[in-house]
Amino acid sequence: MAVQFSEEKLNKVKEIIARYPEGKQKSALIPVLHLAQESFGGWLSAETMDYVAALLQITPIEVYEVATFYSMYNLKPVGKYLFEVCQTGPCMLNGSDNIIAYIKEKLGIEAGETTADGMFTLKTVECLGACGYAPMMQLGKFYKEHLTRERVDQIIAECRAQAGN
Repeated sequence: MAVQFSEEKLNKVKEIIARYPEGKQKSALIPVLHLAQESFGGWLSAETMDYVAALLQITPIEVYEVATFYSMYNLKPVGKYLFEVCQTGPCMLNGSDNIIAYIKEKLGIEAGETTADGMFTLKTVECLGACGYAPMMQLGKFYKEHLTRERVDQIIAECRAQAGN
C-alpha cells in the first residue's frame, strides 16, 4: 500500500504550507515530517520521506538531510514507549550513563533497539534543555526528571500498567 495522507491530513499539510511565502514550501518540512511520523506508525520510512518530498516539491535528499539530523525523527519502527535519554554534559555529570546502562539491563536492549514485545525503545539523544533536572529523559510529550534506578523501575511499571500488560 502506498503512503498517503488522509484527506483531513492533506488539508493540514496545505494549511502548513500556506504559512510560508510562495516558493518557500521547503520551510514547511519540519512540521510536515512531524505530521507524517504521527500518521504513519511513529517513524519515517524512505517511502514516507519520498512522499513528503513530492508534496513539498523538493528533492528526497532535502528531506533525508533533515530527518537524519534531528533526533526527534525515527528512521525505523519504535516501541509503544520511546525512552529518549539525554546523554550530554550536565546529564552525564549527574549519572545519565548509569541510567542508560540500567535501562539497557532492565529491558535487555541496547540504545537504538526495541524490546521483543514492541513495548519499549531506548534512544540516546542530545540536550533536551532540562539540565537542572538531570539526569532526565523524554517519554512522549513528557519529561521524566531526576532519574534514579527506582524512578526508572516506576516509569517502566507505569507504562506496562497503562498498556495493560
